[in-house]
Amino acid sequence: INAEYGVDSCKEQGVIHRPYSSARVTQRYDTGACCDFYFGFSTVGLEDPLAVYSKLERSAREEVLANGGSVSHHHGIGKVRSEFLEDTISPVGKEALLAVKRGLDPQNIFGSGNLIGVVGPTGAIKSKL
Repeated sequence: INAEYGVDSCKEQGVIHRPYSSARVTQRYDTGACCDFYFGFSTVGLEDPLAVYSKLERSAREEVLANGGSVSHHHGIGKVRSEFLEDTISPVGKEALLAVKRGLDPQNIFGSGNLIGVVGPTGAIKSKL
């Protein structure tokens, strides 16, 4: 990811000071590597720093996906990155996750709505908790 791209994106969001970013290779494989990226910026003068962070993070994740990367390595998608599920897992993969969920948690007690919705005969099944 182009570091200047991040600087320009921050400026567009009103970030005054130069952001901090770094990366490291955490694992390597015959087929590629896992790179962790770290990012931070000063919130001075920002009315809604969380909204700015969300926009910048989303933009960075889109850039990673556009360049053939994935949004998560061994941690999975999770709640924070759930909007990227369709971009990172095939329909067959999603069906496999649903089958496991239905098989191990037919009452939909654990992690209800965290990642993929479980649908029953009357629609979406809500957690019993």
